[in-house]
Amino acid sequence: MSADVTLASVGSRIFDGVLGFLPDWIQITFVALVLLALVASWVMKIKRKIAHRRALRSGVPVQAAAQRGRRSGADYLGQYAPGAQQPVVPQQPVVPQQRSGADFLGSYAPQQDDGRRDA
Repeated sequence: MSADVTLASVGSRIFDGVLGFLPDWIQITFVALVLLALVASWVMKIKRKIAHRRALRSGVPVQAAAQRGRRSGADYLGQYAPGAQQPVVPQQPVVPQQRSGADFLGSYAPQQDDGRRDA
């Protein structure tokens, strides 16, 4: 049985391997910067959550407040964003028809014959 079993995780072994050859002051600075980034991310998350709750309480529409920094591609369209669409009211009642694959071909669909062939 081996008595030199280490309980170090893979992450700590990688950390020791990467930073082990550097001086102590660089290692301490690196660890401090990593911890600072972690704390800053937690602070930003809490700040966004508080802002979200305040927006909900002040009566801002829920959808606008619910985004919480998550934007979609449509948010970046600017002047190219589609305008508000008016609902289309059909003039005649729409009769449901069975459609086939040829109905979706558009200009690539074969031309309809009336049954005559020129010889």
